[in-house]
Amino acid sequence: MKKPASLQRRLWLLLGALLAALWLGAASVTGILTRQAIDGTFDSALQETAQRIMPLAVADILSRDEQEVTQRQAEIREHDELLTYAVRDPQGRILLLSHDANPNIFPPWNGTGFGQSTTHRFYSEEALSGSIRLTVAEPLNHRVAVARKIQAGLILPLLVLLPVALLGIAMILRGTMAPLRRFRERLASRHAYDLSTLPTEDLPSEIAPVAEALNALLVRLNAAFEAERSFAANAAHELRTPLAGAIAQAQRLQMELQEPAFRSRASVIEATLRRLTRLAERLMQLARAEGGRLRLDHANDLRPIASILTDELARGADRARISLSLPDTPVMSDIDPDAFAIAYRNLLENALRHGASGSVIQVSMDLDGQLIVSNDGPVVPEETLDRLTNRFERGNALGDGSGLGLAIVDAIARRIGSALILKSPRSGGADGFEVRLLLPVSAN
Repeated sequence: MKKPASLQRRLWLLLGALLAALWLGAASVTGILTRQAIDGTFDSALQETAQRIMPLAVADILSRDEQEVTQRQAEIREHDELLTYAVRDPQGRILLLSHDANPNIFPPWNGTGFGQSTTHRFYSEEALSGSIRLTVAEPLNHRVAVARKIQAGLILPLLVLLPVALLGIAMILRGTMAPLRRFRERLASRHAYDLSTLPTEDLPSEIAPVAEALNALLVRLNAAFEAERSFAANAAHELRTPLAGAIAQAQRLQMELQEPAFRSRASVIEATLRRLTRLAERLMQLARAEGGRLRLDHANDLRPIASILTDELARGADRARISLSLPDTPVMSDIDPDAFAIAYRNLLENALRHGASGSVIQVSMDLDGQLIVSNDGPVVPEETLDRLTNRFERGNALGDGSGLGLAIVDAIARRIGSALILKSPRSGGADGFEVRLLLPVSAN
């Protein structure tokens, strides 16, 4: 089964991606606007430079003895010359060059104003009715380098701030999701029979309706299960009185009838009514196991209950058939004594009824709360063993059991958070049947 996607992880990824996209988008737009501002600033500087150089160039050229001789401006101090210029006459002859100017980069005269080649940006001015023409050049890669530095200054912080922002988003989401996690943990910690409602006060408004709908469903389920349990318990309880009366009538009928055949039929009726009475009792026990509170707020010693029930069951059978082993110190458990008595009685009655005739039933309980009931008998097939905790499932179809004994004990085990373990053959033997039930115990 595919694991559900984490809402917190999904929000974290989406918010992180949105933050990165917004930052990159803002950086790109800022870069474009910055590039336009840079171009405007550099164009203004280019124009201003040309207008500053023009009077100086005119004065220099007019003061010469030879007007048409090309001169290169001397370098006062070594430096990188980003702006270069060339002064030409109307015939295109170069009259003056800056010290690092390359005359080949300057395009033919095309009037005053801005121009551009693949490598440079130009601004041209003229003086003395066009007899002196000045062109200032700036390499385009200089502007690109400046723009890249600005863009890098906008984008590089993203590499540092994005992880910090993602960590902050994760912490905020974790704190925001805390009520939902607590709600999930409370729900997951419940056992299958706990249908009480869950607190929803601390849940956010987006999740609270889901929790309230779940609580409403739990209320309906609890009401449905309670109605089912009440019906079973009430029906079983109401059957006890008429069944007892019917058994008494069947016994009286046996005493009054003279014909052996009729008395045998009355005896069969009595036996059937007794099985029906036992079934009604088991149904009441099953309703108690599935509906009542099975763990208390205080602990009780389980040894006296086991001893009393063993003596009671031994009255209807050979006392020597039950071998009970209990620890010398109390076995304290918070399981409801009635629930323990129901489980204990069903396990022993099951062993007495289905164990080998005349064999000894071994019953033991240790300080860890492990109750073990084992008996002699044929090995139960594994496929049958897996079904014995189902309702109305009997290992021996010819037996007179109700098929509810182990189902009742299994329901009690699940309600107290334990498990019913069935083994055949029993531990250390080649045959027989063994049942293990781990009861909750507390420190003495």
